Amino acid sequence: MCSFSLRKRTTLGPAPPGSAEGRAARPIGNGIPRLIRLAAVSCGRSESSAGARMEAAAAAAAAPGPKARPEASQAPSFAAAGPGAAFRAMLCKLSARFDPSRDVGPWLSERAAAEREGSADAWGNHSETPLIINVERNGNVLYTWKGPEEYTNVGLYDNDNKKNQHLYTFEKDLRVISCSINHEKTLLAISFLQTAQEEKKFLFQTVPKCLTLLIEIHPLNNVKVLKAVDSCIRVQFLYPITDKKSSDSCLLLISEDKYAEKLDIRTVREGDRVTIENLSRLSKERIADDLMWSQWDMLGQRLFYIVTKEEERDVLNCIQFYPNKDFKLILEAPLEISMADIRLRSVNLNYSYYQDQETIPKPLDVHVFTTDTGSLCLCYSLANVNSKEVSYTVAFLHKGYSKTYTTTLEEMNSLQIKELVFLDLDSYVAAYLPGQFLHLLDTQHPDLICHSFFLSGEDAKMNLLNAATVFSPSKSSVLDRSTGKIFTVEMSPKALLQFLWKSKSDNDQLAALHCLLLHVGSTEELENQIIQWLSENASSCFAFDPIQELIFASLHWKVCLESSDLDKLLPYTSLLNWKKDIPGILCKMYIISLPSLKVRNFKGFWEKLNMNLEYVKYIETPLHFSHKVLQREWYKLLSDEKSAARTSYLKSIFENTKKVLSSLHMWETEERTAPLFQDEDYQQSLLTGLMVAQLKEHLLRPLQYIGKKKIDQIAVDYVSKLLGLISRMMENVWRKYSPTSLAFSFRQPEKVNEAVVFHIMCRILQAASGMCLPLPPGFHTRHLEVGMRCFPLHTVLQYIDHGVLHLTEKNVLNLWKELDNTEKNVKLKLSILMRLPQAIGCKVCQLWNHSLSNSAIARNYVKLLFEKLSSEQYNIPFMDRISTRIEFLPLNYLVTTIVEMERQGWAASLEETNMNARLVEEVALKHTTILLGL
Repeated sequence: MCSFSLRKRTTLGPAPPGSAEGRAARPIGNGIPRLIRLAAVSCGRSESSAGARMEAAAAAAAAPGPKARPEASQAPSFAAAGPGAAFRAMLCKLSARFDPSRDVGPWLSERAAAEREGSADAWGNHSETPLIINVERNGNVLYTWKGPEEYTNVGLYDNDNKKNQHLYTFEKDLRVISCSINHEKTLLAISFLQTAQEEKKFLFQTVPKCLTLLIEIHPLNNVKVLKAVDSCIRVQFLYPITDKKSSDSCLLLISEDKYAEKLDIRTVREGDRVTIENLSRLSKERIADDLMWSQWDMLGQRLFYIVTKEEERDVLNCIQFYPNKDFKLILEAPLEISMADIRLRSVNLNYSYYQDQETIPKPLDVHVFTTDTGSLCLCYSLANVNSKEVSYTVAFLHKGYSKTYTTTLEEMNSLQIKELVFLDLDSYVAAYLPGQFLHLLDTQHPDLICHSFFLSGEDAKMNLLNAATVFSPSKSSVLDRSTGKIFTVEMSPKALLQFLWKSKSDNDQLAALHCLLLHVGSTEELENQIIQWLSENASSCFAFDPIQELIFASLHWKVCLESSDLDKLLPYTSLLNWKKDIPGILCKMYIISLPSLKVRNFKGFWEKLNMNLEYVKYIETPLHFSHKVLQREWYKLLSDEKSAARTSYLKSIFENTKKVLSSLHMWETEERTAPLFQDEDYQQSLLTGLMVAQLKEHLLRPLQYIGKKKIDQIAVDYVSKLLGLISRMMENVWRKYSPTSLAFSFRQPEKVNEAVVFHIMCRILQAASGMCLPLPPGFHTRHLEVGMRCFPLHTVLQYIDHGVLHLTEKNVLNLWKELDNTEKNVKLKLSILMRLPQAIGCKVCQLWNHSLSNSAIARNYVKLLFEKLSSEQYNIPFMDRISTRIEFLPLNYLVTTIVEMERQGWAASLEETNMNARLVEEVALKHTTILLGL
């Protein structure tokens, strides 16, 4: 189930497939989907058994579903795996960036061997197992291990040179809860709890539960006690994003007593010796009070925290730290949740193993995730009360709404229910409940639920993880505290393609396409793999058009790589809404308050977040390019009368077309097999140039600051890439099915591949016409040639009448040259002639020396003649207006009759007479038959 409470907002954009707005652009017609299905019926009228087999293949090609796949066709090898293929567990590809047994174990063994006079492998001793404490911004890992006599050692794994370094040794057993080292590796801050043994030693004395120290370690020098309290203290050095070397370090202290402080520490270097200047009086500054929850963003150097205000909503705040030791409160966001009476939790400031030993239930788990595109998400989940259902909420603060997802669990023992965890996978937020589900929620485009993954069962497994103790220390990173391993997580293109081939539901297929093209990144190799899937599965998608999704998502990725300003101006999907339910998922949507930014000058993430917020605040309708407007302008151009202004406008449009085709040929270097770009198509050339003109107009208003020349180039590149992508679809189809040479002829027996190719081209045509997209020159010519080989004449003509097949000038001229004047071919030519536009018909008639053609010439000539007579002055002799004498007796007699009438003064009264051109023609022809005695 899936229900929404949507924001009442006027939307504008591309029409969904099958809607009235998304139907075929004129002159293609509105009957394409129905006529594609009619292919099966119209093919079944042959008397020969071979023809019947051909018809059955064509019917299979035309019908929806995977039956169109010929026996010789095979899916790519990666998609041919059985039901137990590894893709089920590897949509999120994990690779161990840090493994204690691999990266620390050998070094510890060497140390133990040296200290214990070469004793056996010390790594096998549990007391030597390192425990991960922190991961710094540069990737360095801080860990502790127990040495001889249960001493606590602190070590560092350098991520750059892959070496380990011993930092400090405490000659007693400590429970380290927080630890951090400065960028220069000269200062170590550490916070630890007294063990039970230590507490017994001071049984009759007041001893602080938590001790926080600042230690000089280059070389080992002074130790300063920063805090000696009963509440836990988290420590974290700042890592300024700068190349300048500084003698200053900044240390954050986050206390369970609900405050945060910043210490400025200045060091003095004397040769190789580094000491703290004025160690007894460190500069200290309170930066936050009354905080209930905090999260450290190491990459962005930001501290998110939540404060509770009496009689007001809780507020999410964020402090941004800068390289010059300055910091500012930059964000405030009122929340819909309450943190009252919840013990302070610090996220990403405590990787301690001892936290996993806590038995206190966590009534509310909160995480904040950001992306480089300006997305800001607050995720939280309540403690499980009902073991049959799990609910969690993701507040998309950059969009102004939140979504609460409720998932029905499979039957299981309530004791097996583990904690729901949130993972930061950059473009996705992962909600993971081990053994139950893995939800990958799209943070960049969260509007439609179908752009997210909702996986369960085998598909939801994440190999290599002990999922009860995992979390994300940074983007696309997972730390498994039970093993100490740090994994880099990425979406695997190979696994996503396998998932695409295996999936049967529309939402799974759309989520995979969306992820591949918009987040993994659209490359030519990846697009070719998706096109292979499309050629066999396009008819199996009912809720969306996969060809349209491929086109829009691929173009969006490529163009937005060049300029991020285009993200909200160009469409990334063809869908306006999604009405289908996702099994087992209930989704409720709520409007929430937008965050406010307290600083005016923005850079990086904050600048993009501000753009997202401004878009939500002030834009009533989406700014995406409207294909409805393009379609309306195209209709207008096709129907407008000729005028000087229109002629000038058309000239500029065809100049745009020349630029597109020129740009296209520049990067189309390899030899192509699909016979495209070999002839001209007036209507498609008109649509191509018009789309460039409309794109320019659409982009010019919001992007004036980048210049008209740049905008012109963006528009040309966009349409060039569009035609190139469709051409590559045709290339893949041609290579896969290898249709034979398309000589002009009627339906051929035993040509299964042509039927499949015709069906795929119909789907491409339907996708393009539904969104008013241009097609490469020659597409309609090839389509008609394939159709004539697949279907009988009456079916081909029906397709032409309904706009499925288009008559092009080259196609018809070649047809006239190739076919002789047998009775069957004359019938075909006459049927074609009756359907030709006048411009093409005049050229064709000149090539056909036949009475039917001569009759057509006579009719057209007389019509043109009288149209001119009705609009011109009549002081010019009639014969002077005839450039050449046509050798056709009825027409010559007609001309002679009219000349004689002109001499008798008939033309002078022509304006007052309502002349009927067809009547005059019939009279002339009748007189001719009388004179010749016919």
